[in-house]
Amino acid sequence: MGFNKVYQSADEALRGIEDGMTLMLGGFGLCGIPENAIAALVKKGTTNLTCISNNAGVDDFGLGLLLQTKQIKKMISSYVGENAEFERQMLSGELEVELVPQGTLATRCMAAGYGMPAIWTPAGVGTEVAEGKETRDFDGKTYLMEYAFDAQFAIVKAWKGDTMGNLIYKSTARNFNPSMAIGGKITIAEVEELVPAGSLDPDQIHTPGIYVHRIFQGTTFEKRIEQRTVRSKV
Repeated sequence: MGFNKVYQSADEALRGIEDGMTLMLGGFGLCGIPENAIAALVKKGTTNLTCISNNAGVDDFGLGLLLQTKQIKKMISSYVGENAEFERQMLSGELEVELVPQGTLATRCMAAGYGMPAIWTPAGVGTEVAEGKETRDFDGKTYLMEYAFDAQFAIVKAWKGDTMGNLIYKSTARNFNPSMAIGGKITIAEVEELVPAGSLDPDQIHTPGIYVHRIFQGTTFEKRIEQRTVRSKV
């Protein structure tokens, strides 16, 4: 009998996430975020979390919900612009924030998945990002050493997944999810549609099931649009 990766709910899939842990969370703004898992974390009440995510959603949705309840002690992100509560907590000193160039953020996630302890990148050289960090010259160009992330859990969102944990993302909702899916010690996948093993076209799979430890089908997906811009009538 094979290892069962399927969990019946977000609550069950999040077992083992405790106060003070570091989590990777996929998504870009409100696109491709594991919204059922985030809601379950709010309900669970886990505190002092360090969250690695491109940003923290908006005030009343996405990771913004965990900021409202003061469950996050530190955000490691590349962008903070759409969340007023994030900004308030950062400026008041209530929230520790580490701003990371977006490409560096993605590559540090991938480095964790590849088993690499660190990466060398030109991004951030000569800026505040480089303060206290090792630099080295390669072929006459200066690079900054950044450590791979060390997260106990990665929580990602996919369009389809099978019972073996193979995942397919849809369009721009893919964003950071594949990088984070390989980077956590335990990866939890929230999917819109859970299908039997063998149902997915192998050529279409974005994240192989070897990286996914737990999978569950979400119950509702609000899929908000963060900013809607339309052209005025001529």
